Amino acid sequence: MITLQLINPKSIAVIGASENIEKPGGKALYNVKNGTFEGGLYAVNPKHENIQGVQTFRNVSELPQIDLAILAIPANLCVPVIKSLLEEKNTKAVVVLSAGFSEMGPIGKKMEKEMALLADKHQATLIGPNCIGVMNPYHQSVFVSPVPKMEWGGTALVSSSGATCVFILESALSKGLTFSSVFSVGNAVQTCVEDVVEYLNETYEEGKSPQTILMYIESIKKPQLLLKNARELIGKGCRLAAVKSGISDAGGRAAASHTGAMLNSDMAVDALFRKAGIVRCNSRGELTAMGAVLQHPKLTGKRIAIITHAGGPGVMLTDVLSTGGMKVPRLSDELMRNLRDELFEGASTANPIDILATGTAEQLEKCIRFCDRLESIDGIVVIFGSPGLFSNIDTYRVIREQQNSCLKPIYTILPSILNAKEEMDQFVDEGGVFFEDEFVLGNALLNESRYVAPVEEKETGKLKNEKKIKALLKDRKGLIDSHVGFELLDLMGVSRPRNKFISTEEEAINAAQELGFPLVMKVVGPAHKSDVGGVVLNVVTLEAVRENFKRLIGIKNAAGVEVCQMERGLEVLIGVKKEPGFGHIITCGLGGIFVEILKDIQYTLAPVTRTEALRMIRSLKSYKLIQGARGKEGISEEVFAEVICKVSDLLVLVPEIEEMDLNPLMGRGHHLSAVDVVIKM
Repeated sequence: MITLQLINPKSIAVIGASENIEKPGGKALYNVKNGTFEGGLYAVNPKHENIQGVQTFRNVSELPQIDLAILAIPANLCVPVIKSLLEEKNTKAVVVLSAGFSEMGPIGKKMEKEMALLADKHQATLIGPNCIGVMNPYHQSVFVSPVPKMEWGGTALVSSSGATCVFILESALSKGLTFSSVFSVGNAVQTCVEDVVEYLNETYEEGKSPQTILMYIESIKKPQLLLKNARELIGKGCRLAAVKSGISDAGGRAAASHTGAMLNSDMAVDALFRKAGIVRCNSRGELTAMGAVLQHPKLTGKRIAIITHAGGPGVMLTDVLSTGGMKVPRLSDELMRNLRDELFEGASTANPIDILATGTAEQLEKCIRFCDRLESIDGIVVIFGSPGLFSNIDTYRVIREQQNSCLKPIYTILPSILNAKEEMDQFVDEGGVFFEDEFVLGNALLNESRYVAPVEEKETGKLKNEKKIKALLKDRKGLIDSHVGFELLDLMGVSRPRNKFISTEEEAINAAQELGFPLVMKVVGPAHKSDVGGVVLNVVTLEAVRENFKRLIGIKNAAGVEVCQMERGLEVLIGVKKEPGFGHIITCGLGGIFVEILKDIQYTLAPVTRTEALRMIRSLKSYKLIQGARGKEGISEEVFAEVICKVSDLLVLVPEIEEMDLNPLMGRGHHLSAVDVVIKM
């Protein structure tokens, strides 16, 4: 819960204020005093009567009623001070800048819990501890620099880390981004990144709220809250990008299924971001570059025109875009004849369009307008620096004018951070956003070109036989017996080969005669049957049935043998793993041993819609095999997607399922049969 008093306080008190602006309490007071805040400002320090010209009190009890309190005091003093503020001064927002809490051990963690409980009890917002504070157009309650001009409609920045927040801010401001709010949540004992995103969604106002939200997240505490609000914000026209740090999965939990062994918590984050429509970035630079790209009109295609006066950067950008799947289409001599006549001799119009180092602002303008009219071009990149011989002021003015008048997005690379610094500063002052490096812009454009909006389609329908399915799995724990798994498939309406579970040689012979050849024989008991030599294919004689039964029943932990009809065709898989907090990850890919060798899988969070299932299938590197290749029949993607949706519906019905593998599913065309099933409850 974020209170109005945090966003637009009528009074602010800095507890632990200082005359020294090199201390957090001094710099926080300085920033609030010299910013846009227009309400009552107070300081608390027992050793001073007046600090920085602000009315100062010796202790909190002497203060008047306070909306927002900023604490810059030792950690061990924070709990009693917060208690006094909430109970005596009706304070509804507290920002704790102080460090020395959970990062210092159990005592610090206990203090954090006490602060959070106090805030919850009094329906107040607690930001921090161990943060830099909060900024918006109403007030700039932070103890750091830079403090940018805050503008409604600018980007919102939400960060777990205070220092990282500053570094992101510096990078973004250097590219020309503007900001409407900055939230540093620190240790997030009460208010986390997800709560801020919820607030931005619930208070969204057209023309005033941010259209871009950038996030640095160290821990996702409320995945479903982030998913819900991110999707709703995107539906309102907002775009979100985030860095999630701490992606290594050192825990390595043991798993019963192939899927469980492959998937990890970072894949759950990845799946969450994709389902929510959040663009995932891997660094601060990527994040701010993505933020800068999102300030431009939406790129509706993958065909880019590059206009430059320096050949090298244009070639390098072409390499990045072309390798990543975008196009820098060659523009024919016939098409470009009229434009070439307007340029100096030696200029190239093939794309990249090189107007040479002597190219003028007027020539650049003609090139931009020409490309804006071309149906074969979706976006334009202008690369323009300076050798230090002349001013670029006219050139950069032309770029801004064309950005405001052209229909297509125009992205600008301004590499001369020294030679053209003054012109670049003016470009930014006039609202321009730029990039220093073609590789950084190229990768951000690739991210934008691959963006897929969240699916608005409703989840698939309910399963038949729901009551029977729930009864079958009720109170079961651990690995489910194979015969129960196959009964479940029958109830779900998933095809499978006929089979028999046997425990004697005589039963094996009878089963073979009933089912007919060819057969598959599998050990029952071990989870990973192939690893222990527990699968025999293409059994075609009764003698082979006898020999294989004797060997399989002798495998360690064997509880019996399964004899089943042999399926032929392409092998695929569907797998499930439950990730705490996130829910179930559903994955698909080539089946059998290929999944472990090729690791060609796609995954998403349940519940899965038909559109999402088809997206997963079509994103596989092996998709051409599923379609059919080299004269071999593939598998109907519609049938494959239908089984994925049935598994998703099962997870909604029986959330106690922890892991599940249908591996392999085998077949051709519209026939797809689950040869094996592993379920862990």
